[in-house]
Formats: sequence, C-alpha cells, structure tokens
Amino acid sequence: MGRSTQPLSHLWGQLYTLDNCEPWDNYADMARPLRVEFAGAAYHVMARGNERKDIFRDDEDRRRFLDTLAEMVERFRVRLQAYCLMPNHYHLLFNTPQPNLSQAVGWLQVTYTVRFNHRHRRSGHLFQGRFRAQIIDADEYAQGLIEYVHLNPIRPRRKNERLRRERARELNGYRWSSHRAYAGLTKSPPWLQGDWLRYWGTAPRAAHRQYRRSLARWFDRPPHNPWESLVDGLALGGDQLLAKVRAQLARHPAAEEKSWLQRQEQPQLQRALRTILDGEPDERVRIWARVRLGGERGIALAREYGYRTGSGVGQLIRRLEQRSLRDRALRKKLESVTRTLSRVESWPR
Repeated sequence: MGRSTQPLSHLWGQLYTLDNCEPWDNYADMARPLRVEFAGAAYHVMARGNERKDIFRDDEDRRRFLDTLAEMVERFRVRLQAYCLMPNHYHLLFNTPQPNLSQAVGWLQVTYTVRFNHRHRRSGHLFQGRFRAQIIDADEYAQGLIEYVHLNPIRPRRKNERLRRERARELNGYRWSSHRAYAGLTKSPPWLQGDWLRYWGTAPRAAHRQYRRSLARWFDRPPHNPWESLVDGLALGGDQLLAKVRAQLARHPAAEEKSWLQRQEQPQLQRALRTILDGEPDERVRIWARVRLGGERGIALAREYGYRTGSGVGQLIRRLEQRSLRDRALRKKLESVTRTLSRVESWPR
C-alpha cells in the first residue's frame, strides 16, 4: 500500500460504517423500509395513520377494511393468521406461500385508502408512509406475538402499568380482532386461517381453552414485550432465520440493506478485533481501532479509559490520524490492523 495524502479514516471508512441509531428508530425512520420476501415466510405487519390520525372512524370503516383484507387473502393467496384493528393503526400476522409481501399489503392499503376517501369525501394519503414488516420464526414466536397483538385494545397507556384483570370481559367483547376466534367465542371467518391455533393444542376445543389460559397469565402484571428479541427492527428468530434474511438482503445493494447487514456484523467484528488487538501496548491504537473499525461509541470508551466525555476520545482519534500522516511506523500499524481485520473470515459478510 502506497503513501496516502488523505486521512486513514477515508480508507477504513470504506471497510466498515455503522449507524448509531437505536434499531427500531432506525428502521421506523428509513425512507424505504426493508422488505425480505421469500416463499413460506411469516410476518408481523403494522401500519399507522398519517400524522397518527384515525384510519377507522366507525364500525363501517372497520367492516370495509376486513372486507378488503378478505379480498387480499383471496387475491394474493396469503394465509392470514391473526389481526387487530385499532383506531389509528392495524396489526396483521400472516404467511406468504409466494414471495409477494409488498404486492399484497401494498394492494390492501391502496384499495382501502380509495374506499375510505370515497366514503368520507376526502383525498390524499391515509397511511403514514409504507407499512412496517418484521419477518418472524412462527414456531418460536407465534404464540407470544398473537397474544401481544390481541391484548392491544386493553393495553395500558403507560409502559410498565399492569394489565388489569377486570378488563378481560372488555377484551372478550372486542369484535375487531381475531381474539374471539382464538378463544372459541365466535366462529372463525373463512379468510382467517386456523393454522397457528395448533401452537396451543392439536384438538380445536382444547386449543381454545389453552389459549384462554395462556392469555390470562398476562393479567395483573405489566404487559410482556416480544419485541425485546427483535433484531434491528426486522427479524424475530434464531440463527437459521437470520442467515436467510442476510442472504436475501445481500442480493440487493441498496444503502438500507447494506446498513442493516453491517449492524448485524458488528458483534462478530468486534470479537475479531479484540483478538487482533490482544497484546497491543498503545492505548491510543486500541481506542482508534475500536471506534473506527469496530463501530463502538466514543462515549462508551470514554468511561472505560477514564475520559470525561466522548469528545475527548474523538479528539484523541483525530490527533492520532493526523500524526499518522507524518509518522510512517504509526501509519503502517493502523493500516496493518485494518488489513488484518478485512481478511478475517469468522464474521459474516
């Protein structure tokens, strides 16, 4: 590698970049939310009204949405497993035998918007941007997600407030979710599949009973949150599902896919980097590598190395990079760490 007149950050910035946003916030604010589509995938889909306004003004709107949802199921052959309608948003859980998530939900939202606007004599967007979709491992997470979605109508506003048991009757009377069908309180409509009821039992009557028991355990305690295991706003599942997601996203070179993949690489990359830096006596080089190559935040390293603020770490890194332009030995050391890390095969690409 020849001499460079540019700061070395130009070189290692090409190797690895990292957003410091929180996973869900980063996902929610993307201009183009990620879509992972393959045959047999299972999803949680959610969309909110534009400016958080209501998308259902009355029961007639809700009936029209369910009619449109039934049309989507038939037209695109998706297998709807659960749903819940709230005043300004909806939740859906379904499988796609064909890789047509965007086509199906896009049609649903456009068609319902046209019908809603015609009925209420309005125009313009009804939904806030594109829908959100998390791909899920149904065998591991279907039960918790269905219960979480069904509890939406009675969930407390405050995050840690307990779910009051006396509201169970209110939930059982709520007609705009699939809860009553799962609980055996009403007949399931033909467009709602019963596949995932098997997670509570093989015989329908026993499964209904076990579902009611399972749901009851969430009362008199703060609501559970299945999204704590969500990987970077997109996937809820184990290593096998994540490997499939990575493979799908790697086929698309857009910035959002690259950013998501890089965030997934971070833990493995940092472990590899710790091995490379083992025995490195220069504290400045270790800090530089962990921030520039490993994506760690300066404020976290400030606490570890005794700096008052993250800006102190930033100043150290900038001074080190400037010195490397004059100090050939230092420059070669930083380049060596960068090259060694780029050759590591133990973290996914």
